[in-house]
Amino acid sequence: MTAKTPPVLTGLKPLSRLDHPREMIRQFTPNWFAATMGTGILALALPQVPGIGPALKPIGEVLWFFNIALFILFAGLYGARWAMFGHEARRIFGHNTVSMFIGTIPMGLATIINGCLAFGIVRFGNGIVPVAHVLWWIDVAMSLACGVLIPYLMFTRHEHSLDGMTAVWLLPVVAAEVAGASGGLLAPHLVDPHAQIVTLATSYVLWAYSVPVAFGILAILILRMALHKLPHESMAASSWLALGPIGTGALGMLVLGADAPAILAAHGLVDVGTVAQGIGVVVGLCLWGFGLWWLALATLITIRYWRAGVPFNLGWWGYTFPLGVYTVATFRLGTTLNLGFFGIVGTVLTIALAAMWLLVGAKTLAGAWRGNLFVSPCIATPN
Repeated sequence: MTAKTPPVLTGLKPLSRLDHPREMIRQFTPNWFAATMGTGILALALPQVPGIGPALKPIGEVLWFFNIALFILFAGLYGARWAMFGHEARRIFGHNTVSMFIGTIPMGLATIINGCLAFGIVRFGNGIVPVAHVLWWIDVAMSLACGVLIPYLMFTRHEHSLDGMTAVWLLPVVAAEVAGASGGLLAPHLVDPHAQIVTLATSYVLWAYSVPVAFGILAILILRMALHKLPHESMAASSWLALGPIGTGALGMLVLGADAPAILAAHGLVDVGTVAQGIGVVVGLCLWGFGLWWLALATLITIRYWRAGVPFNLGWWGYTFPLGVYTVATFRLGTTLNLGFFGIVGTVLTIALAAMWLLVGAKTLAGAWRGNLFVSPCIATPN
């Protein structure tokens, strides 16, 4: 498998493909937040590699800080677009594809929240937990809104067809289950028992709010690919997006199931907590198996695309987060079941994730420097 190397930056003027540097703001889209998803999940995966996790944790922490800086930068640019070019920015809601990427904003934020727990507590103390809790509720609100409003626009304003469908449809829907998995990680760190059970219950609701809808989309996606074959090469990375809800669904069940016994026992629901733990393990393992099938399929599809030559675009970040969340779910299964097999598989997947992050990151840096990645298709969309 080979890929074109990133263009050499030497001799190129920054943003040379743009008529004016202000165009960077005018053409900024939520697609960029996919980079925070990929960077954040790599940061979270590195410390979990068996044996060398402690040595890799400082690298993960650096990536977490870098991810925070990226998120703030992108939020500033996108906010500036709405402030300066609001009449064009709102056209995103009428665009069939770009509107789906609004879901990357809460998912990118979720990786930062998880990093507050994985790195922030050690670095800043338990005082960061309330900050993470507030950010989590903001993330929940955004995820709930994305999960219903974007499908509503699909049903009322967008023009879609089965042959034009891709796994990008999953992006606004999956945000809620990502928030649910984050809630499962957050709940044990909360001091107030009431806050713990509210977070746990909300996280289960978020999981149910997202996973059944995502799996319905997956069923249609399989039919679409059987009838109309693979999507255009510009959507090559979309085949990996399906691994996202599968991996996140498995991780969510495992994390929430691990939380349930202690949290529910404190409220007189010991038996319910025990059942929830068992369901979490079984469902997590089953979803991991489904993810293994999709991982193999996506790999074959990617080999086919890359042999033909695929031009780079920001959609390549779709190779990272789905693989990353499946990797983290793999590590979680290994610790839950005490099986070294999952640790070995997770390590291999982490190596692949890191390599892909380096490749996509280098291409993104080159494209951003030239300015050719700042393109907003929705500008041409009428109100």
